[in-house]
Amino acid sequence: MVAPTVLRLRIGGGLTASLVLFAGTILAIAFAGLGMVPVIHGDERPLLPPDRLPPVLLGEVPLGLGDERQIPDDNGLTAPRIALGRRLFFDPVLSADRSAACASCHDPAHAFATPDPRAIGVGGARGRRNSPALMNRVYGTSFFWDGRAATLEEQALLPIGNKIELASSVDEAVARLQADTSYVRQFREAYGGEVTADNLAKALAGFQRTLLSGDSRADRFQAGDASALTPNERVGLWIFESRGGCWKCHQGRNYTDERLHNTGVSWGRQPLDLGRFEVTGQEQDRGRFKTPTLRDVAKSAPYMHDGSIATLRDVVVFYNQGGGQNPHRDALLEPLNLSDHEIDLLVAFLKSLTGSTQWVTPSDSQTVTPRDEGDRG
Repeated sequence: MVAPTVLRLRIGGGLTASLVLFAGTILAIAFAGLGMVPVIHGDERPLLPPDRLPPVLLGEVPLGLGDERQIPDDNGLTAPRIALGRRLFFDPVLSADRSAACASCHDPAHAFATPDPRAIGVGGARGRRNSPALMNRVYGTSFFWDGRAATLEEQALLPIGNKIELASSVDEAVARLQADTSYVRQFREAYGGEVTADNLAKALAGFQRTLLSGDSRADRFQAGDASALTPNERVGLWIFESRGGCWKCHQGRNYTDERLHNTGVSWGRQPLDLGRFEVTGQEQDRGRFKTPTLRDVAKSAPYMHDGSIATLRDVVVFYNQGGGQNPHRDALLEPLNLSDHEIDLLVAFLKSLTGSTQWVTPSDSQTVTPRDEGDRG
């Protein structure tokens, strides 16, 4: 996989900046202490990544993951259902102008996220939030950065009608699918019924439940293979579980508590985003966002709910200083006082959480490009 490149520059007067580049294009400029500013290119449109996933997705649960998967009784995982959801995931038929698909914001070559700081939808509409990675969502108990969906089925339909995402409607999407005889046939095979909004949600959710990241080097180390981690990574694991306090939120086999916290990321900056508060209206929810999994975290830069932090090391630096000060900051956060060397060791461990699945071939992954795309016709 081709990852974004970060170049650090010393501007003068003690000010430093980082340029985030992808395939030779500047995606963002991050000024030290000020967060990341996305660079807007002309004629931005969402990408349409092709389906280059492994042929078979319904397999054994990888090493390190548990059996407590959240699979509804009425939407069990079967080969026809997964094949249908997979086709829908990559098909722009669900978007208003057929220019974007679910994969546009959740690219397999980027841990089912994108290198864009904030998601880009139909017509170049830019959202307020970074596209979250979809790895291991079968273990999830709430969805979206603000936790507004309780199930994957509920989550699956909301982007279709969102004006800054796929910008269509569920009714329109269903009508288009009903007019396609091949889809009608697939829905009948998968669910024994017609194309409906309910079955559309089930198909997309079922496919997402097959996206599992496990069998990382960290998993193999914890299973007894002492050679799976380097000495530096082992010390990084110790920091993670002790002085770093990372486990307080990134806990369990999926490295997330599935809860929402105010860490102070981008507090007070525009565009204003109050997170969970916008769902509940409860004062204690101001600035709270969901804890993401750390699995495959090295592949999904930039980070945080708004994509405002360019690198994994910068994320650790942010938490080392105790997060962002604000009246609602989570009580779990406090300065860690890690040295630069200890920060590097912790980052080394986090990189060891990359799973063993090769979602796209190396040659295919190199076709992923950022949003400049003036040559797309």
